[in-house]
Amino acid sequence: MNINVKLLTITHIVVSTIMIEAQTSTTKALPGDPTLPSSKENLDKLISYDKGNFKYKVEDYFARPKASQFKISPDGSYLSYKEKDQDKKNHVYVKDLKTGQITKALVEKDDLIRSYGWLDKKRLFYTQDKGGNENIHLYAADIDGGNLKDLTPFEGITLGSVRLIKDTDFVIVTMNKNNKQIFEPYKINFKTGEMTQLYENKDVNNPIDDYLFDKDGNLRGYIVLENGLTTKTYYKDLQTDKYNLLKSTDWKDTFSIIRFNDNSKNKDEVYVVTNLDSDKSRIILYDAKKNEIIKEVYANPVFDVSSINVSGKNRNYELDYVSYNGIKSETIPMSDFYKKVHTKLQSEFVDKQFFVVSADDNDNKLLVIVDSDKLYGKYYEYDTKTQNIKLLFDLMPQLKEEDMAEMKPIEFKSRDGLTIHGYITLPKAALEGKKVPLIVNPHGGPQGIRDDWGFNPETQLFASRGYATLQVNFRISGGYGKEFQNSGYKQIGRKAMDDVEDGVKYVIEKGWVDKDKIAIYGGSHGGYATLMGLIKTPDLYSCGVDYVGVSNIFTFFESFPEYWKPYKEMVKQIWYDLDNPEEAKIAKEVSPVFQIDKIKKPLFVVQGANDPRVNINESDQIVKAMRAKGFETPYMVKYDEGHGFGKEPNRIELYKYMMGFFAQNFNK
Repeated sequence: MNINVKLLTITHIVVSTIMIEAQTSTTKALPGDPTLPSSKENLDKLISYDKGNFKYKVEDYFARPKASQFKISPDGSYLSYKEKDQDKKNHVYVKDLKTGQITKALVEKDDLIRSYGWLDKKRLFYTQDKGGNENIHLYAADIDGGNLKDLTPFEGITLGSVRLIKDTDFVIVTMNKNNKQIFEPYKINFKTGEMTQLYENKDVNNPIDDYLFDKDGNLRGYIVLENGLTTKTYYKDLQTDKYNLLKSTDWKDTFSIIRFNDNSKNKDEVYVVTNLDSDKSRIILYDAKKNEIIKEVYANPVFDVSSINVSGKNRNYELDYVSYNGIKSETIPMSDFYKKVHTKLQSEFVDKQFFVVSADDNDNKLLVIVDSDKLYGKYYEYDTKTQNIKLLFDLMPQLKEEDMAEMKPIEFKSRDGLTIHGYITLPKAALEGKKVPLIVNPHGGPQGIRDDWGFNPETQLFASRGYATLQVNFRISGGYGKEFQNSGYKQIGRKAMDDVEDGVKYVIEKGWVDKDKIAIYGGSHGGYATLMGLIKTPDLYSCGVDYVGVSNIFTFFESFPEYWKPYKEMVKQIWYDLDNPEEAKIAKEVSPVFQIDKIKKPLFVVQGANDPRVNINESDQIVKAMRAKGFETPYMVKYDEGHGFGKEPNRIELYKYMMGFFAQNFNK
């Protein structure tokens, strides 16, 4: 097992906020303006509009599975998993596969256990923040719950990355302990908690943005972000111990060492993702000492390729497969071992997606999750020696595949000639020729993010109510090459919105949807796009739902946390340079709060009070402005949530309100 989890990226940088324990708390100052949120009584009225003889309830789609996140221990002796109790808490249990004994190892209390996994055959890790504030800490505990330690016990810090040093008692983490703007690496004994700083990140103006370690935990290189716009990769010469400049690139280009090729005798051989000499990112083998390409591993002419999986020590770290998101998720087997695994799984699951999510160190038992656009997910256990496949757990048995809607890939031309990809999920009525209401769902990010094919509980819930869902991978979305992504820079709220509108036009022309019943809904950038949709094309939509969305680019920029500051110049190139009068003028024109007079249709606003990415002030501003204009504007705030609702009761409540809001406005 290789944790090697990158918890912090430019898209997901976070800021510390105050933790609020409950929505009704009066002992602590509440974030934002506590007079603005609608009362529960008023919000509950929305639920009554969602009328009909529906086969499935909101809970069927958004209740957490009874059990989930299954993992095999490194020695194959234990099976771990999360299991939900009657209070909706998801505790981690460990089952001894020989005796059948089950132990509650990790207890989830007020705060969600965000992720967890195995450190060695007797010890687990998990990550957790406070009330959604994303100040993430790393914890470790024995499989019986004993010897629990906060491995990063510091206030106001967050993890950048975590890497397990296999066959040792150590992990290497990066965190912003000494300076909130920058991250430094630490080696931590996960049994004792003893910590050693490995390197000092001294230059705040040109900070080290990432660190390159080999499998033994040795620092072999680092990446400097110079002046916020140039990425410089330094690599250690093993003979001189000097770090030499390997590659200098513009931030928009990609040259990223993803791991060492430990299958080779050449200690300087690395796997690299790059698009320096191509539009699409591809995987290459690279000699970091000679600074030259050895060979291309895999490339695709249409989609970016950036992910590989390598075996463990048992098979000498051979490359098992390359994967990428195309129209669907694609896996390209490389090793003989994985070719055999892939062939067997493909013959078993045919038209579905399958992913190996856990394995013991000897690859005797693999845990495989299988899903599709109509299947939420099933876990299977695959014995690689006998090739036997056994169903382990059906995550959502209440949702029958035959009742779910198809997620159909679409492709169309934008008004200025770009090829745009996306998906339409159509309810049964649309397939029978009836024009149905449409919910347009722009994704978050926006840069580098895209919508993918697979089971989506939102779109399936919408389909169960007779609504189609449109998801457009507009310019600036990731996965389609750097030219496509770059074409969306400084076009947020403008040409990026044009692409969404062109997608709506496309599905209307296809005859699938009722042009008089179209809503727009999204989270984060999707919330911003909701507001801009209601402003830019006020007659196109019946209503909108803004979920943790930006309303004012100026205040959004002002709320940047300390460790966004090194990326400020980069963000100016993605959004708008507010120091440039011409671009500041554009930013004001595409800041929804300044364009309230153009909104004609009802708006529902949703916010997590502890949101570290989009401050509650963004939602407060839009609600105040809308109400000043005379719009009722229901406003849902949860004081124990952050950037999106993670707690089951809150999620269910949100979607009940949302379905009522859509029904109310579609049926006017």
